[in-house]
Amino acid sequence: EAAQEEAIECYKTFIRGLLDITDNLAGQDIIPPPLVERYDDDDPYLVVAADKGTATFSDIANGVAIDYGFWLGDAFASGGAKGYDHKVMGITARGAWESVKRHFREMGRDIQNEEFTVIGCGDMSGDVFGNGMLLSKHIRLLAAFDHRNIFIDPSPDAAVSWRERERLFALPRSSWEDYEGKLISKGGGVFDRKAKAIDLSPEMTRLTGLQAKSVTPNELIHALLQAEADLLWFGGIGTYIKAASESDLNAGDRANDAVRINGSELRAKVVGEGGNLGITQLGRLEIAQAGGRLNSDAIDNSAGVDCSDHEVNIKVLIDAVVADGEMTDKQRNRLLVEMTDEVGELVLRDNYLQTQSLSVLEQQAPALLESHARYMRDLERDDLLDREVEFLPDDEALADRAADGKGLTRPELSVLLSYAKMELYDKLLASDVTKSEGLVPDLIKYFPRPLRHGQREAILKHRLRPEIIATVLANSIVNRVGITFVHDVIEETGASVEAISRSYAAARDLFDMRHIWGETETLDNNVATALQTEIVLSTAGFLRRMTLWFLQNAEQPLRINSIVTAFGPGVASLSDQLGKIVGSHESKRIAAGVAALVKQGVPEAMARRIEGLVSMTAACDIVQVAADCDRPVVEVGQVHFALGARLGLDRLCTAAEALEAEDYWQRQAITSIVDDLRGQQRALTSVVLRQANGAAGEKAVEKWCVANEPEIRRSDEMIAEFEAGGIDIAKLALANRYMRRLIIG
Repeated sequence: EAAQEEAIECYKTFIRGLLDITDNLAGQDIIPPPLVERYDDDDPYLVVAADKGTATFSDIANGVAIDYGFWLGDAFASGGAKGYDHKVMGITARGAWESVKRHFREMGRDIQNEEFTVIGCGDMSGDVFGNGMLLSKHIRLLAAFDHRNIFIDPSPDAAVSWRERERLFALPRSSWEDYEGKLISKGGGVFDRKAKAIDLSPEMTRLTGLQAKSVTPNELIHALLQAEADLLWFGGIGTYIKAASESDLNAGDRANDAVRINGSELRAKVVGEGGNLGITQLGRLEIAQAGGRLNSDAIDNSAGVDCSDHEVNIKVLIDAVVADGEMTDKQRNRLLVEMTDEVGELVLRDNYLQTQSLSVLEQQAPALLESHARYMRDLERDDLLDREVEFLPDDEALADRAADGKGLTRPELSVLLSYAKMELYDKLLASDVTKSEGLVPDLIKYFPRPLRHGQREAILKHRLRPEIIATVLANSIVNRVGITFVHDVIEETGASVEAISRSYAAARDLFDMRHIWGETETLDNNVATALQTEIVLSTAGFLRRMTLWFLQNAEQPLRINSIVTAFGPGVASLSDQLGKIVGSHESKRIAAGVAALVKQGVPEAMARRIEGLVSMTAACDIVQVAADCDRPVVEVGQVHFALGARLGLDRLCTAAEALEAEDYWQRQAITSIVDDLRGQQRALTSVVLRQANGAAGEKAVEKWCVANEPEIRRSDEMIAEFEAGGIDIAKLALANRYMRRLIIG
């Protein structure tokens, strides 16, 4: 008890030291710390994240902050008596479980409804291990260990063992020794890690592959880490896996040198890193290269930090309402409790989307290698990344992977994803985009429903409004269109980060992409994950193209709400009547695609929208021409699609987009020419409409073709020759030139 009191006093001294050199806020005014010479900019944002031994110290830290009059009050340290207790919520484990479920889903398995085997690090009294091992009633926990005991249950009953683990989780300060022995299957038991030797039963021999009659506790753990299992779940402390190329010294955890294995020795199919530093980064790469499924600890257990961020931002909001006299402290604390479940849902959604993004990136990794390499080099040039420190491949290693047709591994993509979000966040925060009224919905959606409905005005005045918007928008862009999207568009167009992000948000909201994303998520465990990935890639490709359209065609700085208002009705009309507008050839393509998706389990309405995305890339061109010519959108759409079919532009663009680019620059050249061709189609649509003289749709196009017969004939011959001999960049460039001539007449 005396030692505990001394530790608390030391902790208070540490917190006071931090606050002594931290800026404070009074209203909108920055209050610098007295007697401190500052070399940095104003920065009053300091929060405490509880970890390991200080997990129960949140109230202590908050007490010090309140004594200091620090502006965050009890938002200074998350959790505590008036906050979100991570263990009670199980939020860190639940976030990591989103990763685990996705890994298995991609193997065609639903671990919430079918049994699977687990080996774990931790015990049921621990937050992450204990909560994690209750997240599916179909877990068959074969073995687990912590610093005290080794638990082995060679043939567990999933239902019986789940109930016993639940009992242990509720038992204060439980250990594996509290597990009811009669519930452990034959040949298993609970063993003391201080024992000199442990006798192996035949069942333990089969589980571990050990041939000796008895082994030391460390030898048993070493073998368990290599045992066959569906999942290896890290919920405790320690580094248990490294790469073969590393020494134990590289792992930085001397206490576990005797039990540690190499990544290549792991036989578990999936790794869930609910705890930190269970594996070295090079160990992760070794596992991934051998076919194991894992992300990184920063990805898997990010829900804890995310939950703390939500708590701070919610408390800052509510405390401003309390200060204005519109809510009492008692009402404030009751509201915090009422929102607990939804806060958890908001956090878990971030985990879901982030791991979805990694799955899509992994599927494309070989094709994206050059783009990823360019991005890493530019981050290094700007002193934002050290590849050696982050164990990312150098240029020589990248060249080897390119030669082998391989891309970055999932653990490497996990690191680069984090850097992409941090870099984009900083650039968004430094721009004016966070002031955009068009991004208010992003700000509102960050908060639970009771605050959205009851405190909208307070949300709009939130002290950290720019930071929240920058966070939400950076997550959306990187999760939905990839790590290098902004970087690539800057290289291609020279546009600013602000212009790109505004155009992205306008395209996302105009075409209601959130709706189709939500529908895609409902397909979990109902269709093959490969099909889901294809759908996500389709939406990402569409969104990239429309973002570029607004960058190239809309006045900057783009006003998001104005774009949605101006284009929304026309886009809706086209979407509703697409089947009647596109023409017979395109209509047949869409119908065939819809039938294929429906056969694989996609609802028909959703399938139609997905298959219509290719055609809808012309929507903004059509709406703009309709406005310029003062003609109905549907009529303009009929002419546009009829022209594409009659001149072979649709087939030409489709063939061009299917071309295998030899390098980044060739892909950029193809994309540029295709964009030009679509621009020529828009311009030709205007020409045809001006010369239609009452004709509509295909008749207007044929009338124009007759009037321009020599040029059309040469164009037809050229397209036919191209299709017969195959498309390449040179032929695309020539076709682009011919189309431009048709516009000039």
